[in-house]
Amino acid sequence: MAELKETTEDTQDYKIEIRDVFFDYVQNKSKYEALKEINLNVKEGEFICILGSSGCGKSTLLSLLGGLNKPRSGEIRIDGKKIKGPGTDRAIVFQQYSLFPWLTVKGNVLFGIKQSGKKLSRKERNALAEKYVENVGLSGAKDRYPSQLSGGMKQRVAVARALALESDVLLLDEPFGAIDPKLRLELQELVSKLCTQHKKTVVFITHDVDEAILLADRIVVMEPGRIRSIHEVKLPHPRVREELVGTTEYEKLHRQLIMAFYDQVAERIDAEVAL
Repeated sequence: MAELKETTEDTQDYKIEIRDVFFDYVQNKSKYEALKEINLNVKEGEFICILGSSGCGKSTLLSLLGGLNKPRSGEIRIDGKKIKGPGTDRAIVFQQYSLFPWLTVKGNVLFGIKQSGKKLSRKERNALAEKYVENVGLSGAKDRYPSQLSGGMKQRVAVARALALESDVLLLDEPFGAIDPKLRLELQELVSKLCTQHKKTVVFITHDVDEAILLADRIVVMEPGRIRSIHEVKLPHPRVREELVGTTEYEKLHRQLIMAFYDQVAERIDAEVAL
């Protein structure tokens, strides 16, 4: 388990730097502190899972990384440059598929390519779209519309579209939360494989301990508004869940995470009851 506040003195090796970030929501003259003094550094090519219960601030943190909101204080930098808003250097996949219903599978992926701002010929764009559609196993469905797809297929399209931006940083906000367990496992392994293959720096939001262990290089456990603990995952890639479960390393890390996760849930309930 690492120190909760990471040093930011040497920033050359970090793709993402989160420094003393504070954020609150203001409504009807009242304030809710969603994040309080968040510090985290992410290396290039690292896969980070942020684990926490609902309402702990993990999705708020992702929205700040995506430039959809701005910190009230502190700052977030990518490649040493302060985030000032959304940008093509970051791609986001949400829990809801957010596909354009009037575009086909390939059309939705082509939209992502066009948003990248790269000067490509029509032939090059089409070839790139075909590549990413094939990467997620949907070549046979490339001409279908979202209404003709299952939930899992829609999420594959969302992942392909995000990858097609060819951004260095990929942000995923509980993308498999509404998918059945069998398909969820398939998509977890697919995302892990593709992010490694394309050398992405990934921040992945989840409340699933097993998902975090399967995917992450490090797991950041959040409690309401704060980072509670940071855990290194030293298990080798590629990871197959059936091969991990039952091993000494897996069981030890699983226990640590369960304790950190459920202890903070219990503390939160006790605090709410005390009020």
